[in-house]
Amino acid sequence: MDDTDVYRRVAPYSCPMTDTPSPSVALDDQLCFALYAASRAVTARYRPMLDELGVTYPQYLVLMLLWEEDGQTVGQLGTRLALDSGTLSPLLKRLTTAGLVTRHRRADDERSVSVKLTEAGRALEAPACAISAQMIDALDLDKEQFADLKGQLRLITARVSDTRQDATA
Repeated sequence: MDDTDVYRRVAPYSCPMTDTPSPSVALDDQLCFALYAASRAVTARYRPMLDELGVTYPQYLVLMLLWEEDGQTVGQLGTRLALDSGTLSPLLKRLTTAGLVTRHRRADDERSVSVKLTEAGRALEAPACAISAQMIDALDLDKEQFADLKGQLRLITARVSDTRQDATA
């Protein structure tokens, strides 16, 4: 078997390829641009609804984690959101100033800071659920399509993250 049986050449690049998508520098061919545009569109759709709650999208993500399990540490929140403390700390400070969370050093480990919802923070959960319902309606996906899309996006995240870690090792 020679190279022509294993690879196909893609003009104008003449790069050997397998059954993966052809390399391209055309913007509309880029998966990264499609993901970027979708992310911006979804975030923009959230913005007016979150403005009514008085929170930004990253703050909303923190609140969702605390509604799932209150009293998480800054480290736990950062891990789940893939944010470093330099990004997360100012965000938490703004949530504290807004009266939605409190932050306290843990008695069992002074190096660790626990984040807890206030009553005002807990009160936003029901309106946030309505926002979730509006976004699900806007996407117009059935349960299977919704689950498949989340699965594909998580797979992309894992693969790209693994590749990045391999490259820096």
